[in-house]
Amino acid sequence: MSFSALGLCDTVVRATVTSGYHTPTEIQMKAIPPALEGRDVLGCAPTGTGKTAAFILPILTNLRRMPVNGGIRGCPRALILTPTRELAQQILEATRTYGAYTGIRAMAIYGGVNIERQIYDLQRGADIVIATPGRLLDHISRASIDLSRVQILVLDEADRMYDMGFIRDVRKIIALVPEKRQTLLFSATMSAEIRALVAGIQKQPVRADIGQVYSPVQSVEQKFFAVSQHLKLGLLVHILRTGQVESLLVFSRTKHDADRIARHLARCGIDAGIIHSNRSQSQRMRALEGFKRREFRVLVATDLAARGIDVDRISHVINFDTPAFAEDYIHRIGRTGRADQKGLAFTFVSPDEEKALRRIESYTRKTCLLQCYPEGDWGAQATQPQAPSPVRRSLHWRQSGRRMRRPRFV
Repeated sequence: MSFSALGLCDTVVRATVTSGYHTPTEIQMKAIPPALEGRDVLGCAPTGTGKTAAFILPILTNLRRMPVNGGIRGCPRALILTPTRELAQQILEATRTYGAYTGIRAMAIYGGVNIERQIYDLQRGADIVIATPGRLLDHISRASIDLSRVQILVLDEADRMYDMGFIRDVRKIIALVPEKRQTLLFSATMSAEIRALVAGIQKQPVRADIGQVYSPVQSVEQKFFAVSQHLKLGLLVHILRTGQVESLLVFSRTKHDADRIARHLARCGIDAGIIHSNRSQSQRMRALEGFKRREFRVLVATDLAARGIDVDRISHVINFDTPAFAEDYIHRIGRTGRADQKGLAFTFVSPDEEKALRRIESYTRKTCLLQCYPEGDWGAQATQPQAPSPVRRSLHWRQSGRRMRRPRFV
């Protein structure tokens, strides 16, 4: 089946084909036709199956067909709520790609950047606004955006918004959107809390379910390695040096661990980007863009980015720490094996993480075979001393009490 057979307008189909997509995925075939009819849609599918296009393509087509709301500035016709900055930027890029020939304007608003610039862009006018809940409420309080003319509302990764504590903000925003609207909700998992939310905001939604919502896509090969905590860094370096790793996304549990992993990789001569909440938005975007352009083949991230990274051909995902929540495991490894491509997902399991492994087994309803990585000298790599930089010496500060002493070079 082609995209044109789904009922999309010619300009949207042309942009989609130009971008390299010729055949819709299963979730797109199920979700796009009812969305084009103006019906509410509840889409649930594993990560990497094309959910973003499943709501962007019908939105673009419907907005082309709908009468313009008078061109009032600051009054979007479609609102897309998403949990993270990275995901908002990803959706914006997809909207601009698929809407290249439509004349429809889109913008993203999220925290970590200058709000005045966003206010200026809103006043210029945007048909589609992609927003994180917190920054959108900031704009609402400043009266820089008016949601009274929204015709289409999308909740993307609704379960993640619930996990991150945004659900109260989401309810506040929904209360400001017209009751007469089309509501599309997409997610990779469907908890009882999200089903309760759906009951209150959607009217007789069409279900578009793909596969088992508690399982990753079948194109991801999963392996679990038993390794002591202090040897994980050595195993990571060994995999990078000996395996055929085209691009690797490493997930850590904490920001401190993410920084520690990246520093150790740098000492071993392996460049890596870092994404976590303590990094500025510009730092995060540079890291993600550098990873996309293959300026470095390793990106280290916390779960903050688990649903916000959409990079083609990520060959490997490594869970440096076994995820405490099984849902996070699904979303982490879903960064590879996208669009039916093959992917490898490795999870490092230390003795104190076996309970987390059991939770993953219970959630996915599959046995996770714990194995040992092939023998080698990788254990010694975890304690490699730091080599002095050939370019310049690093500056260290020594602290004593409340006073800062003069810096010394090492």
